[in-house]
Amino acid sequence: MLNRRHIRVKVMQTMYAFKGGESDDFSKDQKFLLFSIDNMYNLYLLLLSLLLEVQKRAENDLEKKQKKHLATKEDKDPNRKFVNNQLLELLAADFQLKNQLEIHNITNWQLDGEYVDVIFKAITSSDLYKEYMTTKVSDFKEDKDFIVDVFKDIIAPNDKLYDYLEDKNLTWLDDLPTVNTTILKLLRKAKSTSGGGYFTPKLYKDTDDKQYAIDLFRKTLLNRTALNKEIEQKTQNWDSDRIANVDYVLLQLAICELKNFPSIPVKVTINEYLEIAKEYSTPKSSIFINGILDKLVKEYEEAGTLKKVGRGLL
Repeated sequence: MLNRRHIRVKVMQTMYAFKGGESDDFSKDQKFLLFSIDNMYNLYLLLLSLLLEVQKRAENDLEKKQKKHLATKEDKDPNRKFVNNQLLELLAADFQLKNQLEIHNITNWQLDGEYVDVIFKAITSSDLYKEYMTTKVSDFKEDKDFIVDVFKDIIAPNDKLYDYLEDKNLTWLDDLPTVNTTILKLLRKAKSTSGGGYFTPKLYKDTDDKQYAIDLFRKTLLNRTALNKEIEQKTQNWDSDRIANVDYVLLQLAICELKNFPSIPVKVTINEYLEIAKEYSTPKSSIFINGILDKLVKEYEEAGTLKKVGRGLL
């Protein structure tokens, strides 16, 4: 679920907030880094559980209509196509997902049910829903396509839900694109035969990724004086006040990665930090960072100090 760029962003954010020096104990900051990454999984579970809560809300809505004093024929014999959606049923039956929801104590919608109502009303008032409900029966593909469209077009872009997530955890806003993409990918690839555990992917692709996050954070902090010296040598014509703080942190991380991670290609490192700069810093930051890194790489190559393993890594 987690990609290397997102790990780099998390490390950047932790580095940006770090106020100590190389000799200080930064175990708490490392713990915060890992917590921030782990908390991304809570967001994933929260959004998946929202789909389940909307299904429950739909079921309750039908039951209330059936119990009305003057219930109509439609109230008494409602179209249960949405309530019985096969993909939602697959989600509800995933015992490992249920277990993870309990372990991570995902109970937000029990306390903040008004947001379930907001999403439910947005779905049922949509043309997408009206078209889906024109029939009473469907196959798995139609049910899946409907839920994918609901998540993509109604849930993911909902402003009230966005504000709610921002209020609950500010770091979730940076996690949201990756989490939404992961959920959509899983929903699209789901099959009627998908067993328990399908909806509980690993946060890290492998243990190397988690270690990469720790190593990038620690090695950058432990070598910050030397890294700053290299940056200062290449920015002598720049007023230090004109260099954005985020750019400085990105340069520290990029130079550390170039020098201390032999298995990561030079082009990958440069491209990744340029993309992060475009998203998190000033409009001209990527040009500035690219210029500095390009000069340093050439110097490392000439001096023979750029140690990369494997083919095509320079």
